[in-house]
Amino acid sequence: MALIGLVACQEKKSSMNEPITYPQTYRDTTVADEYFGTKVPDPYRWLENDTSAATKAWVTEENKVTQGYLSRIPFRDQIRKRLEEIWNYPKYGSPFRIGEYYFFSKNDGLQNQAVIYFQKGLDGKPEVFLDPNGLSKDGTVTAGFSGFSNDHRYAAIGVNRAGSDWQEMEVMEVATRKKLSDNLKWLKFSGAAWHKNGFYYSRYDEPGKGQELSAANRFHKIYYHVLGTPQSADELVFEDKAHPLRYFFAQTTEDERFLIINSSEGTDGTEIWVKDLASGDKTFTRVFEGFKHNYSVVDNREGKLLVHHNQGAPNYKLSLADPKTGAMTDFVPEKPEKLEGTGTAGGKVFATYLKDVTTQVFQYDFASGKQERKIELPGLGTSAGWGGNRDDKQLFYSFTSFVYPSAIFRYDIASGKSTLFRSPEVKFDPAAYETKQVFVPSKDGTKVPVFLTYKKGLKLDGTAPTLLYAYGGFNISLTPAFSTSNLILLENGGIYAQANLRGGGEYGEEWHKAGMLGKKQNVFDDFIAVAEYLEKEKYTSRDRLAISGGSNGGLLVGAVMTQRPDLMKVAFPAVGVLDMLRFHKFTVGWGWVVEYGSSEQSKESFANLYGYSPLHRLKEGTSYPATLITTADHDDRVVPAHSFKFAAELQRVHKGSNPVLIRIETSAGHGAGKPTSKIIDEQADKWAFFFYNIGFTPQ
Repeated sequence: MALIGLVACQEKKSSMNEPITYPQTYRDTTVADEYFGTKVPDPYRWLENDTSAATKAWVTEENKVTQGYLSRIPFRDQIRKRLEEIWNYPKYGSPFRIGEYYFFSKNDGLQNQAVIYFQKGLDGKPEVFLDPNGLSKDGTVTAGFSGFSNDHRYAAIGVNRAGSDWQEMEVMEVATRKKLSDNLKWLKFSGAAWHKNGFYYSRYDEPGKGQELSAANRFHKIYYHVLGTPQSADELVFEDKAHPLRYFFAQTTEDERFLIINSSEGTDGTEIWVKDLASGDKTFTRVFEGFKHNYSVVDNREGKLLVHHNQGAPNYKLSLADPKTGAMTDFVPEKPEKLEGTGTAGGKVFATYLKDVTTQVFQYDFASGKQERKIELPGLGTSAGWGGNRDDKQLFYSFTSFVYPSAIFRYDIASGKSTLFRSPEVKFDPAAYETKQVFVPSKDGTKVPVFLTYKKGLKLDGTAPTLLYAYGGFNISLTPAFSTSNLILLENGGIYAQANLRGGGEYGEEWHKAGMLGKKQNVFDDFIAVAEYLEKEKYTSRDRLAISGGSNGGLLVGAVMTQRPDLMKVAFPAVGVLDMLRFHKFTVGWGWVVEYGSSEQSKESFANLYGYSPLHRLKEGTSYPATLITTADHDDRVVPAHSFKFAAELQRVHKGSNPVLIRIETSAGHGAGKPTSKIIDEQADKWAFFFYNIGFTPQ
């Protein structure tokens, strides 16, 4: 039985207006599932087998069609060349201190991966500590720090290949850069929590051959590894045989007194177990029972734990907790703004808040709890890096905004003075652009924040090419940040719109809960309202509008384009969760049930998911927007089967001349660590697709 029909080659010179011949994807009409009395066909189930010859052949044919279309866009190469030009500037990460050394990352401009440097003191000569670019020819292997030993002698290095979440861990001696014999495999979502002459880490059992990128991951465990010993000798420290679908993460406090196990059943809600290593405790004490609230241990002080949490505080607060009983006293009470993050350094506590989605930072004395100052930042934007060691005298933090490329500042802890340490030299004039924030009423009247960035002097005549981007989920805050790629849009008179939808973390837990589980439709309504606002206020028109989002944002785009296909001209669902009935059956998809619910959980949960699942809401004979679905063959976070099945069905039911294509990257994953060359290629393709389909020729 032929599973796919081959596509006839088209001449490069053929007209772009010619109908596209899509692969004729085989539909197995015998495959179906029944949910609470409702039978749901799943004719593309075979595409879930990512290693089969049939799926690989389908991927090849889909990419042929997509690349054939993209190659005929006359300004595609011009866009790629401009992207490469503006991308080519040195990019630095903030320095951080480990003992007598300072470490920082640097990408010269177009290197596939940033190189890690170190130097003795701030005035020392920088030397290469680790260059991931030498680990693979195509730049698809990444490497970064998982944790340093507390005596500053060793660094645990996490290595990921081809974008997969699977990780290997190695150890390097800091002073000599010598790699030790230690090599740990089958780690996922793990750091290295050092204690004495080894560290704690998280891993799964080795998966079956051929199932590495798709099979459900079960029974996360914590092990302790002693330097210089084989992984087979590692001690199993923590497991839960009764709950195979839980994550476990280990951390140790800076003084190595406490071992903390963070447990979760998904992406929301934690449980905290603690062992006092100094007292010789043999067992763990459950300090905070899960999973109604989120807890994270920041540091410890005089036998108490400093905890960042939302128990009784939807906007989060800081408390000091007894590690035996969990009894808490306020350290920094809840404020009207969300407490986004907390760090400690130099005997101080740094609390980072979000005020209408922009960063504010406050400094507190760790000993007394007294607020010492609000730290002045360069403007309204996003700042990170507020943490370090107990004996630090200074910190290095980053600051960025939509027209402010990420710069690094040096902060003196004692005086509170900030000085510019390093700023990038991007080939554009930030003074020529502006950003404003508007608040758009959603369907139910909720005000949704939206950042709009464009060239100064923009005429509101409804003609500006506009990209509307959002995420809306998992308590994640989408804050202002500079994007080199977006300069392609901005310098062509376009508008970049970033919406902060419910489901995110911008306004605390209540904002998050208003866009999860049975209230997920609020997220889509928010996005639709913003798109309608942009047209009503004549920023753009639906013929000049593209919507974009990745992962949970890919679900957002898929849901909105199936609910309101008339609202936009172009849609970019990237690495999206598009089959809402089966997402929990692959890799770590079960961890999202706390956010979405599950088709097998209850009749109500099934009905809710089935009601907006993008794959199942596609309707035959509907004209959908020009669509470029993007995914990757090594994405083991949101497996590519979501995008494969959605693309196959979209191509079958779509009626009209708009192209509906899928771009499948090879040797890449969910996005983290993607090589610069692949990023530029993908962004060039997306901008070319966008401009061509709105009838706009970029300059």
